[in-house]
Amino acid sequence: MIQTGMVAGTWGNISAWDSSRNGYWITPTGMDYLSLAEEDLVLLNLEGKVIEGKRKPSSEYLLHEAVYRSRPEIKGIVHSHSPYATSHAVARMSLPGLVEDLVMIVGGEVEVAEYHLPGTKELAEAAVAVLKDRGAVLLANHGLVGVASNVEEALKVCQVVEKSAQIHLMSRLLGGPVLLSQEDIDIMRDTYLHKYGQ
Repeated sequence: MIQTGMVAGTWGNISAWDSSRNGYWITPTGMDYLSLAEEDLVLLNLEGKVIEGKRKPSSEYLLHEAVYRSRPEIKGIVHSHSPYATSHAVARMSLPGLVEDLVMIVGGEVEVAEYHLPGTKELAEAAVAVLKDRGAVLLANHGLVGVASNVEEALKVCQVVEKSAQIHLMSRLLGGPVLLSQEDIDIMRDTYLHKYGQ
């Protein structure tokens, strides 16, 4: 994330569900990504209790916990502060379904969750309410959350959303985007989930 400019400094966070431990590993709060080692990760259960690890967990652990509770199929979460996606979050403007890779990996429009202070239960609840069954949600005046069946896929979600947000901004300069139909979005999402890849 840091090498592609999706975060700066110590902001943003990543987690992965560990079925064998019935909890999730999350990055620690306030530590430079480039200095992180495996032993810096923190294992939490769904009650927010530290199972393993010596560090303080990310301040957004409630957000991750809420996603894992509401979407048991999710096994990886990436929260980034990438500039084009966050521009949409700051403008409180949803990212419409305008390119095929976005609708395939996310399932359609990326909506903006109501603003709440970072690290709060209210933010976590607002994000889950808007995320629904999609692969991403924008956090108002904050950033982007991508979710998927594993961490690598969740990172890919964030990368595709960021690229699509840039395309959306540029298309508005050219007169406005022509959006895909809901029928085509549904077909492409189904193809991605059940037929795409090896």
